[in-house]
Amino acid sequence: MKIDQVSDSVYVAAGTNVNWALVTSDSGVTLIDAGYFGDTADVLKSVHEIGHSLDDVAAVLITHAHLDHIGAIPTLIEKVGMPVYTGEAEVPHARREYLEQITPKDMLRQLTTSAGRRWVAQTMVAVRGRMDIKIPSVISADGVDLPGGLTPIATPGHTTGHTAYFLADEGVLFSGDALVTGHPLSPCCGLQILPDVFNHDEARTRDSARLLENHAARTIVPGHGPSIQVNPESA
Repeated sequence: MKIDQVSDSVYVAAGTNVNWALVTSDSGVTLIDAGYFGDTADVLKSVHEIGHSLDDVAAVLITHAHLDHIGAIPTLIEKVGMPVYTGEAEVPHARREYLEQITPKDMLRQLTTSAGRRWVAQTMVAVRGRMDIKIPSVISADGVDLPGGLTPIATPGHTTGHTAYFLADEGVLFSGDALVTGHPLSPCCGLQILPDVFNHDEARTRDSARLLENHAARTIVPGHGPSIQVNPESA
């Protein structure tokens, strides 16, 4: 795990090919996403690493309910009991009333390249057999006064209810998987969308990426790849 401070109150932790963020405020610590199940110990450790205890965790905000973004949430609920929020359209996905996730067949197709084989191996270790994770207690972030002063932004495409979050006071945009800066299966770095095998609706994914590219943010914190400083006037 690697932790970087990207603004006065925002820390970004890199786990198993995925990021989660911690936002500190008078409300405590707000987590944005929570890694794989295999990242659980590091998610908990990251709260301590920035000088807080688990009791300070005020909420978890989910950008979307893929397994690499919700893995530590069951443990956090058990230990802390904090609320979990996501976009209204993503709530049934997080509750597993339906599933939009890369299929086993599509994962097998990644074995044709060395990068794909590494990614599949790392993913299977990180999931650790916990393909059944769901968040029954999740509630909609829409119209809610979220801790930390975060504002949800609907960014459908990667999943139907994918949601980004904006911290206006510090100009930090948490883009989740709607706009990333890298991935083990991507051939390049810099602002981009994920390979289409990961996206539920490719056209809407591209529309949401354009929306976020032109957002009035100074820092973009993606779900995959390093955070990036941007000039809102030339995005």
